[in-house]
Amino acid sequence: MKNKYIGKWRITEMELWENDFIDMVIPGHILFQEDKEGRFQFGAVEGEIDYRVEKVGEKERLEFTWSGDDEGDPICGHGWAAIKENELHGKIYFHMGDESWFKAKRKPK
Repeated sequence: MKNKYIGKWRITEMELWENDFIDMVIPGHILFQEDKEGRFQFGAVEGEIDYRVEKVGEKERLEFTWSGDDEGDPICGHGWAAIKENELHGKIYFHMGDESWFKAKRKPK
């Protein structure tokens, strides 16, 4: 199965946060690498990702766990993402905290 998720995706929208927060430090993004690792940043939140691509019924989706920090405080969680009409749709969960859906567009190489 070819990994369609590899690459850098620009976060364009989130359920809980406006774009000025998403892009507060650098443009919000999520990156998936070939080695099943990746990273993301939006606002003051940044994290490293460990992911797997799985089929759920007939649909494929990427499931991930992550650890990182929010303004220097350690945080972790999990999430998922799926490609829908050339856009990445997913949800990120903070352990014992917030959860938010997100949308992202692939950044050109």
